[in-house]
Amino acid sequence: MEELNCPASQTLIEDPISTCLSPSVYDMMCKLGFEVREHCDINSIVTQNGEVCWQTITDCVVYRESAQDLDYWGSVRLLGPVCEAVHSHLLSLTKGQFEIRYAPWLQWTSFPELFPEIFDALESLQSPAISLGLMKLTSCLERALGDVFLLIGKECPFLLRDLLASEELAQVFGQSVMNILKVFVGSPCGLNLRNVLWHGFASPQEVLPKYCSMMILLTAGLGQLLKTYLQQTKLTLAHRPFITFTNLEDLIVFPDVPREVLSVLEEVMKKSTFVLKIMLPYWEVALIKFKSQRFADCAILLLTQLENGLRKVFATVNKCPKRLLTAESTALYTTFDEILAKHLNDGKINQLPLFLGEPAMEFLWDFLNHQEGPRIRDHLSHGEINLAGFPKEITDQLLAFSVVLLLRFVDEDLLSVFKEKVAIKSLMSLAEGYSARFHPVSWLKKQVLSCEKSIRVWPWLPLPEEAEREAARSEGNSETNACNSLLTKITCELYHHMPEDHCVVSDLDDLPAEKWPQVLRELCSIPIPTLFCPRTVLEVLAVLRNISMCCTHVSGQVVATLELRRQQWVEKRLRSRQRRNFLRMLSSIKLLSPMLYLILLLIALEFVNIHEVQGKNTYEYQQYLKFLKSVLQYTENLVAYTSPERNKWDEAVSLTHSALLKIWTFSEKKQMLIHLAKKSTSKVVL
Repeated sequence: MEELNCPASQTLIEDPISTCLSPSVYDMMCKLGFEVREHCDINSIVTQNGEVCWQTITDCVVYRESAQDLDYWGSVRLLGPVCEAVHSHLLSLTKGQFEIRYAPWLQWTSFPELFPEIFDALESLQSPAISLGLMKLTSCLERALGDVFLLIGKECPFLLRDLLASEELAQVFGQSVMNILKVFVGSPCGLNLRNVLWHGFASPQEVLPKYCSMMILLTAGLGQLLKTYLQQTKLTLAHRPFITFTNLEDLIVFPDVPREVLSVLEEVMKKSTFVLKIMLPYWEVALIKFKSQRFADCAILLLTQLENGLRKVFATVNKCPKRLLTAESTALYTTFDEILAKHLNDGKINQLPLFLGEPAMEFLWDFLNHQEGPRIRDHLSHGEINLAGFPKEITDQLLAFSVVLLLRFVDEDLLSVFKEKVAIKSLMSLAEGYSARFHPVSWLKKQVLSCEKSIRVWPWLPLPEEAEREAARSEGNSETNACNSLLTKITCELYHHMPEDHCVVSDLDDLPAEKWPQVLRELCSIPIPTLFCPRTVLEVLAVLRNISMCCTHVSGQVVATLELRRQQWVEKRLRSRQRRNFLRMLSSIKLLSPMLYLILLLIALEFVNIHEVQGKNTYEYQQYLKFLKSVLQYTENLVAYTSPERNKWDEAVSLTHSALLKIWTFSEKKQMLIHLAKKSTSKVVL
């Protein structure tokens, strides 16, 4: 995509920006809790043993006409002195006293060791550390409340506000207690501490330490109420396992971040217009956390500040500066979901993707949005990750991407200096060449190559010579011959639609078996646009992926059965019927191997031309989808027939014949995507 004409460093709203909070949100967070000056006795809030007196706290909640309608402004005003008293109380304790008094009541969370750490942050009086502690506390609390919900409910709500509004939690803790939580973290009408922090709106100075202290006390109080409930019901609280990141190699684009890059970031974050001056302390702490190997902490801070900076760019390029601020409760916040979308709420084209370019957008979609990607921000903010075991590799990627992004918003002279550094030049090159890793197209390519690799093993599996000779004598029945004839015809037809600059043989009417792997690798190497795929494209990709998965399953079953039966044959442990079935298998797989290759070729050619599906009308699209689903049905049946339990090899041949006839019939209608695509005029590679 082409970038907008204006230089990046000159495009952003100029500092100074004193706040990213809208006036009403700023008043709610920074002023309202100080309006009531009354002193609140801490002994009326918490006993010497650390037991929370909920009545004192819930009495501060104000309601409007109905008891269901909270007056958030009135409640925050009255809760201000309570929070002040709680904060002073916690600061009066030593760390040892804090742990003796409150640690037992924090064990119900899935992360009790977090709270002494937050206590340290409160004592340090360092605003960024307190903000970070509060972010981690809210995510930990959300996860723990979800575990409590599952004592009664079946499917835990995804959003914290829905969780806090649930009847299940009200049944455990009481409605008045849940209303307190709504005031602090559960509604955009209240303090909304979780969202204001996790979406990067609040600067360090705008997060009042007393609210962090209050959230610690509330969490301990919830633990006390939960203990009573569990004793009464005889239930046991179970914590859901944390999410673990698998296939980390798929995530790694940038290498380990060297000291040279960290030094550049240290300098550039002070000069890049991407970073608001009021947010600079977060960047500084992120760097400190990385150097001290607190990789989750670094990632949390980077994610919130990437969202803040991108919101700034979004507001500028779309000429809507007010979107930089938190929205009121009547409207949505401008978050990653909208920042990275194709269209604005009013239907206009979002200019940010045009400005950032596809590689940067693909990186952000990969790490934040794709359902099969790491979705780092979602998992972190909902407390689904063990922070102590957070992978350094992921933080490396975010840090490297941040460096490249911030460099786009410095003046040309400074940029030219940084570009001279080898490590920076390498990072920028990798960023410019980034392509999607977690889009369905990317997964489909991996599946096709993995399946091909599995099928390639078949001819190399050692088989008893006697069994091979016997199987060879029984080959060549009419149905098998018919299948082979159709395979040749269809393969030839499909291969004529190979992009000309990716052909691996000059004779399009003859594709040697040994060329199959190269053909599929060539097709999987072709770049395919993946950003903002329409629904029809995603639907087709889903069916193609299911077909590919079935082919892989079939291949795995064939390999496993071949190895087992070979061993049993050699050891003469096969009964007469099993021997005959094994011979039928050996005969059948000589057909199934090219059949699976043919299906992989069909899949690969179709996904290379996947965007042609948008040219079909509704009827044509439905017919095309019906055809693909018939191929899927064939592969699903093949999985069943080739399973160790069924071993229906003759039936598999008949099934294959029917499938080939359907493929040939549909191919003759010229309704596949390959038939809609324009032929490349590039030179054929011999």
